[in-house]
Amino acid sequence: MRAALPVRPGTLNGHRRGVPGRIEDVSEPHVSTARELSAQVPPLAALPAAVVFDMDGLMLESEREILDCMRRAAAEQAQDIEPDYWLGMIGHSGPTCRAMLGERIGAAAADALFGRSHALYVERAEAGIAHRPGIVALLDLLAAHGIPRAVATSTRAPLAQRKLAAAGLLERFDAVCTSSDVAHPKPAPDVYLLAAARLGVAPARCLALEDSPTGVRAALAAGMTTIQVPDLLAPDEAVRALGHRIVDSLDRVRALIEGAR
Repeated sequence: MRAALPVRPGTLNGHRRGVPGRIEDVSEPHVSTARELSAQVPPLAALPAAVVFDMDGLMLESEREILDCMRRAAAEQAQDIEPDYWLGMIGHSGPTCRAMLGERIGAAAADALFGRSHALYVERAEAGIAHRPGIVALLDLLAAHGIPRAVATSTRAPLAQRKLAAAGLLERFDAVCTSSDVAHPKPAPDVYLLAAARLGVAPARCLALEDSPTGVRAALAAGMTTIQVPDLLAPDEAVRALGHRIVDSLDRVRALIEGAR
């Protein structure tokens, strides 16, 4: 039997609900945009030979958790940083985000802030981060068709595996590839190419699922068919011009795969 998803304060049946002062209070105008784009998405020509998943913001509600921990650490350390600043870090690796923050507040202050936010976040991750809606049904569909599955995440090991295990998803994947495993993080294609290699499937026969523009660029650079399910960042004109599919939910991804059978 699959482990039940732990339900933390601020969740309802495994899904996020609003908590005053938390990142989910930021308006998300991308929802209507994604719905409009979703209605125009062309069908998949065939079932993918494998599916490679991003993790944070796609399968787990972790982007909100990560950004909330950053905001809390900044407040504790009296760093006056506007809430929207943190959105620019979505999809990037830890070292890249640390360098970005170092340019803003200095290397020593950035190290202290990251150290505190990491401690806050690990507590939440080990308690179990809520699923994004539709992920379990999608994984069930892929398992029923015998389609191999991998994770390609900017999170480092072993935290990535611990997050997936706490959420009851680790056993659902044939391979977990992290930024610890590659020389160049997203938007470089390395982690997606590694995932395809570990599955033994050519990248061109893989379907990649992403939420962030950074991840989308990585998957496309790897030569994979890519579907974006935006979370906190709306796809702007430059992202839409990349020509990949953009949908409003993982349920829509599942429908596209079912339609390709």
